[in-house]
Amino acid sequence: MTTTRISILTLISIACLGLVSSAQGPQHKATGSHTYTAPRNAFGQPDLEGRWENNSITPLQRPAEWANKTTLTEAEVRQLQAASRRLEESGDALFGDELVLDVIKGQKEPVSHDTETGNYNGFWLPSRDIDNRTSLIIDPPDGRIPPLTPQAQARRAATAEQRRLHPADGPESRGLSERCLTFGVPRFGAAYSSVYEIVQSPSTAVFRMETIHDARVIPLDGSPHLGKAIEQWMGNSRGHWEGETLVVETKGFTDKGGFIGSSTGHLVERFTRVAENVLQYDATMTDPGTWTRPWTARILFKKIDEPLLEYACHEGNVGMSGILSGARHQEAAKR
Repeated sequence: MTTTRISILTLISIACLGLVSSAQGPQHKATGSHTYTAPRNAFGQPDLEGRWENNSITPLQRPAEWANKTTLTEAEVRQLQAASRRLEESGDALFGDELVLDVIKGQKEPVSHDTETGNYNGFWLPSRDIDNRTSLIIDPPDGRIPPLTPQAQARRAATAEQRRLHPADGPESRGLSERCLTFGVPRFGAAYSSVYEIVQSPSTAVFRMETIHDARVIPLDGSPHLGKAIEQWMGNSRGHWEGETLVVETKGFTDKGGFIGSSTGHLVERFTRVAENVLQYDATMTDPGTWTRPWTARILFKKIDEPLLEYACHEGNVGMSGILSGARHQEAAKR
């Protein structure tokens, strides 16, 4: 993450939604109207092209401390700004929801959430954007992922036990992102190379991620989805336009590494440019084999004027060989 990118992000103005960074004042409301009309590209489509970044501090699920509270007061936003800034300025990096959850717990000093090796320094992460929302999840109204079905609970328990007993038998024992395969779709994690590039053509949209450089090529020509026998890490996607919104439907996820324990989920994503520098992203997950009901999360992406950077996953995969060789050494020592 470059300091140039950080400075540009801090200066981006998205006052129409009131989204602010931790370095700005209390203009924090994220509930602007959707009357904005995006400029058209050469094909007559709403222009979504460019690089978009997610540095939101808002947690995916509403914390228990914020139960029944969909938005924060101005005073609470100011407190969140000040407390998060203190934790960001020193110590280990806090990824995903770790930062906001530590603030809510009253943590005064940054504490590593990686108890084995420690995270790298927080200096390398960008400052978070803060608005008044208490969860990315907008449906169900409680801001929480719905309960798991009994079969999903059993599946998750079996996976956890397998990883406990065989944490490093081989590469397959490790997570997909650790193996440099994919961060999956959808990806809600913020502030860790959470940058996306959109490229449009008359019949196709391409979404590239900075992490692992995944690229989703999405036909817009009305072609059918692949057959059920074909499963992929990121599923197979088909898109169409509904006015200002690009709607993408994805099926055919593999059950070998589903999103948050999903088995074969059905994903509907909606991309709407709601301001010059803001792209609203709504993702609805449906999987009766995993959750008791569908659920939807919303991210407000910010436009940046920087290219995607190299994502040097495992620096040549040295980390994976170290993990496996270390496990073999521990096994030999126990004999």
